[in-house]
Amino acid sequence: MGQANILIVEDELLVAKDIQNRLTKFGYNVVAVISSGNEAIKKAAEKTPDLVLMDIRLKGEIDGIEAAQLIYQNLNIPIVYLTANADDSTLERAKLTEPFGYILKPFKEKELKTTIEITLTKHQIEKKLKQSEQWLATVLKSIGDAVITSDACGAVTFMNPVAEDLTGWKHEEACGKDAAEIFNITHEVTRQKIDSPVVQALQKGTTVGISEETLLITKNGHAIPIDDSAAPIRDDKGNITGAVLVFRDITERKQAKEARQKQIEQERLVAQLEKLNQLKDDFLSTVSHELRTPIANMKMAIQMLSVSNNTERSRRYLEILQAECTRETELINDLLDLQRLELASYPMVLTEAIHLNDWLPKIIEPFCNRSEQRQQILQIDIRPHLLPLLSDRASLERIIAELLNNACKYTSAHGKIVLSVEQHSQLPENNPSFVDAKKTEILPVTKTIFRVSNQAEISAEQLPRIFEKFYRIPQSDRWQQGGTGLGLALVQKLVEHLQGTIHVNSHQGWTTFTVTLSSVVGNDL
Repeated sequence: MGQANILIVEDELLVAKDIQNRLTKFGYNVVAVISSGNEAIKKAAEKTPDLVLMDIRLKGEIDGIEAAQLIYQNLNIPIVYLTANADDSTLERAKLTEPFGYILKPFKEKELKTTIEITLTKHQIEKKLKQSEQWLATVLKSIGDAVITSDACGAVTFMNPVAEDLTGWKHEEACGKDAAEIFNITHEVTRQKIDSPVVQALQKGTTVGISEETLLITKNGHAIPIDDSAAPIRDDKGNITGAVLVFRDITERKQAKEARQKQIEQERLVAQLEKLNQLKDDFLSTVSHELRTPIANMKMAIQMLSVSNNTERSRRYLEILQAECTRETELINDLLDLQRLELASYPMVLTEAIHLNDWLPKIIEPFCNRSEQRQQILQIDIRPHLLPLLSDRASLERIIAELLNNACKYTSAHGKIVLSVEQHSQLPENNPSFVDAKKTEILPVTKTIFRVSNQAEISAEQLPRIFEKFYRIPQSDRWQQGGTGLGLALVQKLVEHLQGTIHVNSHQGWTTFTVTLSSVVGNDL
C-alpha cells in the first residue's frame, strides 16, 4: 500500500508534525495537515485522499466525529480516529460513523502503521465488493426476466424492475416480506394455490421448476401466466444462504401456441372437408353410374319392343325391362334406407320380443330352395329353446336375409353354407340400461350370436373394404346374381342401430360374419 495519500486532521501542531514525519518514513504521501473539521471536509473533497487520520477533539464548529461522518458518507474515504479520549460516550459516537480504526494516544509507531495498512486493504476489498454488488444489481435490473432473491428464511432481499412490474410490488415495500406473499401462484386449471418454489428450493437444496399451467396473482389480483424456476444460493462452504427466483410472463407464448393449435385444427378440418367432399363426389359418381345402368337397359328394351314383331323376343325384352325396373327400385330403396340410417341420431327403440325358434325357419325357407337349386349345402344350427330376443323384427330380418343372400351368391355348387344361432346369459357390468325401473333390480343380459359362414375366402386386401358402399369383390359373383352393392353397408348400419356388433373374418377357405345382439330377459317376454 505504498504511496497512499493520507490527510492528517490534528489541531496540535507538534503532534501533527510527528505523525507527518512517521507517515513519510513509512512511505506514504501526506496531502495536507488540517486543524479543523470544516477545513478537513473541504480538503478531503479537494484532494480525495486514500485515508484520513482524524483527531476527535477539534477546535471549531464541528468536532472530528461529525467531520468524519460527512467525509465518509459523501466521499467514501476511510477514517481512522486518533484520540486521547477513551470514554464510553465518545467511543459510542465514533462507532456510529463506522470508522476503520481507533488509535489511542500516545500510540506506538508499529501500531499506527499496522492500522493504516489494514484500513487501506479493508477499504479496497469493500470497494471491490460494492462494485461487484453494483454490477450484479445493474445486470439483474437490465435482464428481461423477473428476478426475486430471498434470505435463508425466505424473506425478500431484492427485486428487479421486471419483477416489480409483474407482481405489482415495489422493492421497498416487498423487502423483508415472505417471498410466498409477494410471489403468489396458483394452478391455471384448478386454481389451487401452489407451494412457493422459494421455500421448496430452500428445503430441498435443488433447483425447482413449475409447469406452464401456472398463474401469478399480482398485488391487484390480476392473473398472469408464467413459467419459472427457483434455485438455492450457497456460500463458498456450500451452506444455503438464500434463494433466487427467475420467472417471465408467457402470455404471448401461450397466445401463439393457442393460435398455432387453432391453425392446426382448422387445417385438419379443411383436410377433412376436402376428403368428405372428395368422398361425396366419388359417391355421387358411383350412384349416378349405378342408377344409369338399369335405365339404359330399360331404354334399350323399350326401343326393341317398339320395333319387334317376334313374340318370343318381345317376351324376353319384357323380362329385361321388369328385371331392370326391379333392380332400379331396389337400388333407390337401399339408398334411401342407408341415408335414413346414417342421418338417425339415436339407436332404434327395441320393443318387440322375437321368438327365434319360430321366426327363423320362415326367414330361412327361401334360401333353402335357392341353395337346393344351386346344389349348395345349407346347414342350419339353431339351438333349441332360445330365449326371446328384444329387437326390431324388420331390421333383423333384413340383416339375416342380406347375409344369407351374400353367402348363396358367392358359394359355388357343392359348397357349404352354415347359419348358427346361440345365446349366452350374464349379469351386466354397471349398465343402467339393464335395470328394471319398477323393481330396481339388475336383470340378466342375453347375448344372441348369429353366424353366417360360407365356403369362399376373401383376400386380406379386400376384407377391410367389405362394408364399403357399392364395393363388390371382383369376379366373385359365381351365379351372376347382381345386386345394388349396398347390402353389407346396410347390414352394418342396421346392426349399429340395434346396438349390436358385426365382425367378419376370412381364412382357410371360409368367410364368417358374426352378429352379436344383447337384450334383457324379462319374465313378461
